[in-house]
Amino acid sequence: MKVAIGQDSHRIDFENKEKKFVLGGVEFEEEYSLLGNSDADVVLHSITNAVSGITCKNILGKVSDEMCQRGITNSEEYLKEALKYLKEKIIHVSISIECKMPKITPKIEEMRKNIARILTISENSVGITATTGEGLTEFGKGNGIYATAIITVE
Repeated sequence: MKVAIGQDSHRIDFENKEKKFVLGGVEFEEEYSLLGNSDADVVLHSITNAVSGITCKNILGKVSDEMCQRGITNSEEYLKEALKYLKEKIIHVSISIECKMPKITPKIEEMRKNIARILTISENSVGITATTGEGLTEFGKGNGIYATAIITVE
């Protein structure tokens, strides 16, 4: 058994009305997006980093930047790239999201289903929680979103 943690955060971009707001590969109906050269999906980025913690092959950074330059901005593709190096079987992934907005709870089941599809595991092996952190951080104050993922493999 191995366990790894991954995290990611992005600022909210209130200016770009054209870019879609995406978390866990699921589009939210928001009038803002996350700042980044990709779709800036902090949930999939945190899972990608957790997978990299198991494989010791970093994807976010040089590899994802090169993919972005080729026009690949969907974070699902970065996660799929990380999974190419994973020899172990994923047992469980737990994701914690901190933000003031948007409301995460209405989209949790859709995100769980999508993440399970990408990782080819059962939806019951994908846990997602969300908090505002009582507004104590920049994320809880509405300036960005922070996600942490813990992955367990066998």
